[in-house]
Amino acid sequence: MAPLCRWRYKMNDQTEQTMDDLWRLSATELAALIRSKKVSAKDAASAALARLDAVNPSINAVVDHRPEDVLAQAAAIDAEIARNEAVGPLAGVPVTIKVNIDQAGFATTNGLKLQRDLIARTNSPVVDNLRKAGAVILGRTNCPAFSYRWFTTNLIHGDTKNPRDPGITPGGSSGGAGAAVAAGIGHIAHGTDIAGSIRYPAYACGVHGLRPTVGRVPAFNASLPERPIGPQISAVSGPLARTIGDIRIALAAMSGFDARDPWWVPAPLEGPAMPKRAAMCLHPDGLETVAEVKAAVVDAGKRLERAGWIVEEIETTPPLREAAELQTKLWLGDGYQAQLDTAEREGDPGALACLRGNKAKVFPFDVDTLSKVLTRRATLTREWLTFFETYPVLLMPVCAELPFPDGLDHRDDASFARVWQAQVPQIAIPFMGLPGLTVSTGLVGRVPVGVQLVSGRYREDLCLSAGEAIEAGGVPPSPIDPVR
Repeated sequence: MAPLCRWRYKMNDQTEQTMDDLWRLSATELAALIRSKKVSAKDAASAALARLDAVNPSINAVVDHRPEDVLAQAAAIDAEIARNEAVGPLAGVPVTIKVNIDQAGFATTNGLKLQRDLIARTNSPVVDNLRKAGAVILGRTNCPAFSYRWFTTNLIHGDTKNPRDPGITPGGSSGGAGAAVAAGIGHIAHGTDIAGSIRYPAYACGVHGLRPTVGRVPAFNASLPERPIGPQISAVSGPLARTIGDIRIALAAMSGFDARDPWWVPAPLEGPAMPKRAAMCLHPDGLETVAEVKAAVVDAGKRLERAGWIVEEIETTPPLREAAELQTKLWLGDGYQAQLDTAEREGDPGALACLRGNKAKVFPFDVDTLSKVLTRRATLTREWLTFFETYPVLLMPVCAELPFPDGLDHRDDASFARVWQAQVPQIAIPFMGLPGLTVSTGLVGRVPVGVQLVSGRYREDLCLSAGEAIEAGGVPPSPIDPVR
């Protein structure tokens, strides 16, 4: 690859940057520069590829990329701009895609040796929507086998390391996405979330991550069989980024209509005005929250108050533990034996630990069980939606603990149970199909900490508004050079 030009430009008439530094910018800033022809999409792509080459070997966040294709995408954007054609809000912005969704010409591995030859012929709706918005797809990011865990390792792509501290998990299942965006490999990362897989990597890597409402972002993988009902009504794609502003534009780009998803909803990105009122809960549904996490939640509440929000501390929330138990049953119980058989063929220790460790909770799973779970889902969702009529936003922990030591979940039975108990605030929210936003707020030593914001269906705008107020109070430095 040719060396980068080193001439300088000014951003906002204040910050002077070199072309080498384009990867440091927010997506919003970079797209503005490209649209105004101050830099080219090819410049941005070259900077992104150079950054990937420089830091990815130490963290293994991106597991598949093709530099020639990246530069070709960028050249196409530059050609459109040269013809004065309209380009999207992400014009020329390098983004990454998780390896569990289809991107034409690439393997949809989902972290599996068994799927190394599963080459997608078409793009998923998310990839198509990002391309329509002008994004340049930089590479594909790692996930645990089957996207089962809050840790990111597998037998095909290897381990992903947290760029802030290699001794802690980068999160999962979108661990490659979180690590990439924190280290400056791409400006926005795509992730998926069925039990915290966007929100937890954002938390662990010290960036922000949005789990949208079910139906907001269209989903479909033509390379794979149709998903069971549990994932259909609880799994979503969404963005991870270094600024809330970038989360906003990424959500808008990802959420365009696609006829291939029968559950897509044409909901507006901005809903009716609501009072700036938030409930703050330190121990949702009895969660045993550690002191450092409680302090982060309290601090976030003060930031909201300084921004004009009314924040009321509450003792508990509508049911979370029951919702988390039922979500686990719906996610892992439906087709449990088939999942276990496939995991045994793959031989991945983490995936087997996940399935075997949850067997007593989710198996057997029959038609009567499914009916009871879905019936109860309606009741719990109603309770939560009624709660949001009083408090438009809920502020609570992402996790009961700081990010876990890497690999904690398969050390022993006690460690496995500890991980799952701490993750209740993440596992529960998808059961009701609600949106949730992780906002990174600081560091404890070099370990990230943050908070979770939740609101009613299709009210990501309320989460983002509160998130911006919290972000204004300070976030960890980002992007960073990986710590060794």
